[in-house]
Amino acid sequence: MRTRPPGARPRTNPSTAAARTMRVRLLQGLSLLATGLFAGAFAYGAANLVPTFNAVPVGLRLDFHTESMKANGITVQGGMAVSTLSSLALAALTRGRGRLLASVAGILTLASFLITRFGNVPINGRIKQWAATAPPPDRAEILRRWELFNYARTLTALAAFALLTFLALRRTAPVPRPGRTRLGLVSLMDGVAPIEGGRTTRTG
Repeated sequence: MRTRPPGARPRTNPSTAAARTMRVRLLQGLSLLATGLFAGAFAYGAANLVPTFNAVPVGLRLDFHTESMKANGITVQGGMAVSTLSSLALAALTRGRGRLLASVAGILTLASFLITRFGNVPINGRIKQWAATAPPPDRAEILRRWELFNYARTLTALAAFALLTFLALRRTAPVPRPGRTRLGLVSLMDGVAPIEGGRTTRTG
């Protein structure tokens, strides 16, 4: 019976490695999809909705803004939460530059969430009150702050999407479990067979 030399690592189970690779790919797809959706929504709003808001009468803007935020409050923030969690989970399953890119993407999506939650959402509440009553004299300054928050969260979302896109285009290897190494391909036709410790010996 062949024994493993001292200090040698046991072989990796191919089925385990395949399962971990599949989890990495699924998380890559989920994070890229969720981030792309809300980054695209922010970019569309910054490029199209905000100029439209500024071109119509204030009363019409307030009514439209209030109604649109009712749906966005759930879908957009939910997408940001999925994006952040999936990006950080992806970082935990990858290594090297892949882990760095996924971590930064997760931090950027988290930044988008925080900007929305503590910047845009409170102003949305005030705009809702204005639509039911009357806007205050300093409404232009408050609306300008909302637009600045919107531009900031759009930039962080697009940056996260760009990082995840780059990460998806490069090969990302899952983190091996402690004490395990990846199996290389061995050509049995050449008479090469693996032995313990990752070395090879020629048979025959």
